[in-house]
Amino acid sequence: MNPISDPAPDPHPAEDLAYRHAPGTRVTYRARQRGLDAAAWLRIALHLPGFLAGLALVGATALALEAWVGGPPAWAAVTLWVASGAFVFHQPTERLIARHVLRLHRPLPHEQAVLAPVWREVTARAGVDGERYQLWIEDSDDVNALAAAGHIVGVTRHALERLPRSQLAAVLAHELGHHTGGHAWAGLLGQWYGLPARAAWRALSRLRVQAARTLSPTTALVITSVAAFLGYRTLAATYGLPLLLLALPWLVAAVGRRAELRADAHAAKLGFAPMLVAVLHRTLAEEEAAKEDGLLERLLSSHPDARTRIHHLGPYLDPGTPQGGHPLG
Repeated sequence: MNPISDPAPDPHPAEDLAYRHAPGTRVTYRARQRGLDAAAWLRIALHLPGFLAGLALVGATALALEAWVGGPPAWAAVTLWVASGAFVFHQPTERLIARHVLRLHRPLPHEQAVLAPVWREVTARAGVDGERYQLWIEDSDDVNALAAAGHIVGVTRHALERLPRSQLAAVLAHELGHHTGGHAWAGLLGQWYGLPARAAWRALSRLRVQAARTLSPTTALVITSVAAFLGYRTLAATYGLPLLLLALPWLVAAVGRRAELRADAHAAKLGFAPMLVAVLHRTLAEEEAAKEDGLLERLLSSHPDARTRIHHLGPYLDPGTPQGGHPLG
């Protein structure tokens, strides 16, 4: 979800959620708790070049260490690197990520008292075991939420304080959609496996800047010419395929926008379309008040604008239902 600023919080959000699954109610879970939708598969495919580049760097480094200092076998290092992705689903590791990377904390008792029944309602409607997920709180002045790793669902403290329960449920249903669709762990795997390539690129960029400051103009021209020649030969030998890497940021952003729309659809199918539209109207007001982004910024954004999301939620709304949203009956 995009962050939403709300200058006038309601200290007592309305308890307007029509609960269908009170404690003790029988809940039927789906046989398949999560999967991979088209957006997740596309995200994995787009991260494949970064994975291969990272794998090559890890393998080359392991071979060099094995040859120079008698380190562990290169195949063992590569195998360990590939297997490290399993930590996405290792809950103790997820807790470290939540606390020290995402800066989240576990709900306090009064926060848990609000979250628990709403989360139970959302997961019961989805046929998902909510106990498999970890609920976290972010101390933020925005109304926002996130899905990360394999089991992390985070929501801001202000979302807890400002949103009516039905709208909070809609936000949580959206984040659950990221998990059940495979978006959260696919994105984290891509980020993890692409880390060596990104680190190498940053190091090369810094070396290039430092070299440009110290080399003479003639030496810099020679190096640039050699690099350009090698680049041309590489492109000719690979039929220009490396040029596709230039389009990756745009493609990744487009897939991210599609994943957001799919998570919206997941919440809508659970009956939260009017409530999610109500939340998005807050975002729409902020977007219209702020300076409009240019075309390039919109194309590189991982989230669709609020108007687009509201439009895609239209088919899930009853014809007579105002877009402000009403409690579920």
